[in-house]
Amino acid sequence: MHDDHLKLRTRVTCSVTFEAAHHLPWHAGRCHRLHGHSYRMEVTVEGHLDANGVVIDFDEMSARLVEVVTERYDHRLLNDIIDNPTAERIAHEAWGAVAAAGLPVVALRLWETPDAFVEILGD
Repeated sequence: MHDDHLKLRTRVTCSVTFEAAHHLPWHAGRCHRLHGHSYRMEVTVEGHLDANGVVIDFDEMSARLVEVVTERYDHRLLNDIIDNPTAERIAHEAWGAVAAAGLPVVALRLWETPDAFVEILGD
């Protein structure tokens, strides 16, 4: 096998889940009232393969995501930690936390329901 594969950018994605509640006081519909979601967040990082043939070990990535996402949001009232906690704002705040944890994040997808998600893509 040639070393050409070491030059390719490779993306790795892990997901975490958390249960949380929120309400959107400005919303004219049902989201005005307190309600909860079973969120699923997928985080994608990008890099080159290291000497072991990985961008990042899945276990290491999962552990960091649990630390900065699950432990922060799980079983919380999101209004207590994020002003106007729309799915978009939750995703943006999580991106900052994931990046601050040293993960080279290039995409983040937050599923608020089984058929609706927010996606953020980096440059």
